[in-house]
Amino acid sequence: MGDGLVVTVAPVLPETRGRLTPGAPLAPLVWFKTGGPADWLFEPQDAADLAAFLANLDPSVPVMALGLGSNLIVRDGGWPGVVVRLGKAFATVEQVDATALRCGGGASGILVSSKARDAGIGGIEFLRSIPGTVGGFVRMNGGAYGREVKDILVDCDVVLRSGERVTLALGDLGYTYRHSALPEGAIVVSATFRGYPEQTAVIQGEMLRIAAAREASQPLRSKTGGSTFKNPHGHKAWALIDAAGCRGLTRGDAQVSEKHCNFLLNLGEATSSDIEALGDDVIERVKAHSGVTLEWEIQRVGIKSPSPLRGEGQSSSAAPATAPLPTLSPEGRGL
Repeated sequence: MGDGLVVTVAPVLPETRGRLTPGAPLAPLVWFKTGGPADWLFEPQDAADLAAFLANLDPSVPVMALGLGSNLIVRDGGWPGVVVRLGKAFATVEQVDATALRCGGGASGILVSSKARDAGIGGIEFLRSIPGTVGGFVRMNGGAYGREVKDILVDCDVVLRSGERVTLALGDLGYTYRHSALPEGAIVVSATFRGYPEQTAVIQGEMLRIAAAREASQPLRSKTGGSTFKNPHGHKAWALIDAAGCRGLTRGDAQVSEKHCNFLLNLGEATSSDIEALGDDVIERVKAHSGVTLEWEIQRVGIKSPSPLRGEGQSSSAAPATAPLPTLSPEGRGL
């Protein structure tokens, strides 16, 4: 063009049987109730629809799976690409034999544990206490009350970023504490969990015990993100945070919970930047006090600050979490 203007044309999005929403707000979908929008929110109709969409989506477009949004900070600049949310079609749990359940990637921990109880399958009660979905449990080796996903997983079906569908066995996932070797961009669409035979009354009793313990110790009715930091080897994160004098610490409307100081809270009008900066404050104070460096357990994704191209009227030098994608119009063309 004669005036030297460079126009960047975004890739055209593939056709889908599912639902595509441009400029989708993500704050209502995450527990903190903060953060910017996704360029696109994709809710596939089924696993085949997801696979076809990813296979035909430009490989440069960032893709992120979103479950219940409990263990997540979406930065204020939003997500520069496609967010995949597995809906009701993936919130299924089926019994496959006397001690195993096949669970959709969008099934909640409460649903899975309840189905296990009704089927007389023990050892899965701990999922009752984790606020998330099967896809997130598998990716992060979710755990609580002495058990982890690695203790119950048989295998999982995954759609890779390329659109390829693969089945991964437990040994393929390279599980360590709150970590797996699941490929970047892979989305878990189902998983098989195996427990052991147990009386329904015993399972229900354990689920009630877990629920009471959580109620007593965690700020369950607040805008929070669950456990913020991983437990360092030989330590409890909350104890290190408490010893460093961080209980009740605030930044803007973000606060370290006074009830359980490994939880960060949005007291009302906090931004994602407030929450993330408060977490960084905690890391710094704990390091200075104990010499231990805390690691985030909560995922932090997206662009730290809005840019003019994302409609906020201000610039930022902060680097995005991934290479930004040009904003797309509903027709899939660059604006």
